[in-house]
Amino acid sequence: MRLFNTPIALPTTAERIRSILMAADSMTVVTDEGRTEISRLHGPGITEHIHLHPAAPRPSDADASPDGPVRATLEFTDIAPTPVRDRVRARVLLAGWLLPASEHSGPGGSRCMEFDRAVLERAGERTAVGLDELMEAETDPLATCEAGMLTHMVDDHRDIVGLLLRLVKPRLTVGARRALPLAIDRYGITLRLEYARSHEDARLPFPSPIKDVDQAGARIHALVASARHRSPRSRLLSDS
Repeated sequence: MRLFNTPIALPTTAERIRSILMAADSMTVVTDEGRTEISRLHGPGITEHIHLHPAAPRPSDADASPDGPVRATLEFTDIAPTPVRDRVRARVLLAGWLLPASEHSGPGGSRCMEFDRAVLERAGERTAVGLDELMEAETDPLATCEAGMLTHMVDDHRDIVGLLLRLVKPRLTVGARRALPLAIDRYGITLRLEYARSHEDARLPFPSPIKDVDQAGARIHALVASARHRSPRSRLLSDS
């Protein structure tokens, strides 16, 4: 049981970025020549297509050579799989230099990128991390199955959301018209409560972090069991 006023465990910025990259199925490559949309990225994450390396020192006019590295930004958008209001949960920007494909290409046409920084845009804030921090971060074990878990909850177990609302602070349910699951990670599940002209998120921490995907069901059941012992605070319907 979480002690009163104990901070809720959350993924670090680097962990969020790693998880978004692992689950991504599309990206936008931005260079001086324009934007290129690349979709349906198959395989275990973006690292199957872009290999990140430390950036080498180079003059400011390095991009001027047609045969040299190209300054580029890779953009990823993390979109909630459920039909919540404002579905964009975060954006990730990877900045660096794409090396010439003729000299630095891998299996399946993958490219090498000299990494400058990664930036997470979330909740109106931007946070940057370096390559070492990014590589040392753990990918969330639910990253690649989160979408299926949340849509399954909405489609087949909407009663669970209603029960979980009993664990939300009472003030957040006042005036709420709808609640849907927004996100789930190793540390907990987030519900989005929608009001007439706004919305707010409620974080429900798991009793302990998930180490592998097989533990997810037990953690959710633990939250539901706790909710069943709480009196209903609202007539809010999760699917209204």
